[in-house]
Amino acid sequence: MRVKSIMSGDVVSIDKDQNVCDALRVMKKNKISRLAVINTNNDHVKELVGMITEKDIAKKLGSSKYGNLAPSHFHVSTVMSNDIITVDMETNIGEAANLMLENNIGGMPVMDDGEMVGIVTKSDFIDTCQGKAYENQAVTDSMSTELITVAPHDRIVHARRLLIDAKVGRLMVMEDEEMAGLLTAKDIANSMISFRKLVPDKHKAARIRNILVEDVMTQGIKSLSAETNIAEVAKTMLDQGCSGYPVVDEENKIVGLITKTDLIDLIVEMEGVS
Repeated sequence: MRVKSIMSGDVVSIDKDQNVCDALRVMKKNKISRLAVINTNNDHVKELVGMITEKDIAKKLGSSKYGNLAPSHFHVSTVMSNDIITVDMETNIGEAANLMLENNIGGMPVMDDGEMVGIVTKSDFIDTCQGKAYENQAVTDSMSTELITVAPHDRIVHARRLLIDAKVGRLMVMEDEEMAGLLTAKDIANSMISFRKLVPDKHKAARIRNILVEDVMTQGIKSLSAETNIAEVAKTMLDQGCSGYPVVDEENKIVGLITKTDLIDLIVEMEGVS
């Protein structure tokens, strides 16, 4: 199977001179977590110059270097990644999935003769996992068991650093050995935007350290049974638009976390990519 068979031809983009608030609004409207960044020249030709993700925004807005800047001062060009990883539309999906894992990214522009013709994201790959070949694959064989967690009363600045250092998109929030919620890069990015809009500049640096995980985490997260197969996991992810779920055993004890990245890893294995 080739990338062209799973990619989306409708690429949602944003101009490099717009600000990150605009970027988050476009992401929310289109229910996506990344945008292609373009620069329109004098001939009105749109040139691909970067990619911007929710994780990029959370990383930049939480840094001490930019602590006192208002969100409107953060242009997309300041936050985006200009080291663009692309894939050819004729590339095998296993090789494309492996490229995504190697570069720790969640989406890639698809190119044909030097022009962007689409985009392929983790969600596009996940649809593949609904096939019959994945019905015999147990979630327990693919889930992550080394869980990175935070507590509800931990500070957001600490959680943000964990996300960056571990190169993950979400953290489980645990309290008294029970799951209290999930904290994602989107949660952090949105909280940073709201904080910077509401708090006067002179107080930003001090008050940002007082934002707690429980203030912004997502609650009421669905869990999946350890008996679930990968095809069912993929369907649940796509139906509910969620990128990760805790996995529980018969006693409702959390035994792992299954994410889109874990499923991408399985695709690479199933496709025989070395």
